[in-house]
Amino acid sequence: MITCESLGNYTANADSEDERLYQFLTGKGLPVTWQVWDNENVNWSQFDALIIKSPWDYFDKIAAFYSWLDKVEAAGCKVLNPVKTLRWNADKVYFKAMEAAGVTIVPTVWLEQNSTFNAQAAFAELGSEKIIVKPRVSGGAKNTFALTIEEAEAKTSEINQLLQQEPFLAQPFIEEIKTDGEWSFIFFGGNYSHTVLKTAKPGDFRVQHFFGGTIHTPTPPAALLATAQTIVDKFAKDCLYARVDGVALNNELVLMELELIEPFLFLSTSGGSLERYYQALMAQLQ
Repeated sequence: MITCESLGNYTANADSEDERLYQFLTGKGLPVTWQVWDNENVNWSQFDALIIKSPWDYFDKIAAFYSWLDKVEAAGCKVLNPVKTLRWNADKVYFKAMEAAGVTIVPTVWLEQNSTFNAQAAFAELGSEKIIVKPRVSGGAKNTFALTIEEAEAKTSEINQLLQQEPFLAQPFIEEIKTDGEWSFIFFGGNYSHTVLKTAKPGDFRVQHFFGGTIHTPTPPAALLATAQTIVDKFAKDCLYARVDGVALNNELVLMELELIEPFLFLSTSGGSLERYYQALMAQLQ
């Protein structure tokens, strides 16, 4: 199973999902070991399969991550999820393909690398009183800003400096994420497993647990789950795992992210989730 050198803040206030999964799989008799993805001393071809679990620093080292994917692909390694899927999913420009296929996504302004951020133009195009600006390749709310027009103008110089390093995107701030939360639908082997609803702490918009967010396990509305299943059927049916993140707007699931690289799977929130993961893994290994 593939991880990173240090899990850092991601372990704060969370159970050790990696350890939970490791114990379960080894208890089933699988010879599972942990390997750091950017360890140059590993002979990747020695393994029957590489399960991508927690390379939570890949977006900080994206060029090295792409090179590593090339290396394991050239070595003929079986990678779960597939290498082509990991490459596609690493950059949020994948939203364009999903929107073209009929998926409802949050309206997006694309800010190319070395371009100049124009706050007035971004707000005018998005028609929002507040926007989110974040990198196209990112995770854990890194370099993510929630801004009014005045704040965006004040942050323009900082954003332009960041744009020299990588492309960004801008989206309207979805108030419902603060008030109602963000849904995560988890699938194994293309089949639905369980759902969580993530809510931000009062006064914040970030739902991640290390920013004080909390996790709930309500029964999801059938229409939202059906949309999530359709998304997985179209874009992740051959994947060991998939997490569909979205917000409910007018009883419709609007996609925030399709997580196919290193999502936290909330395995402790649903009885039987570990067994469902194991069954999907065994099917992939056949």
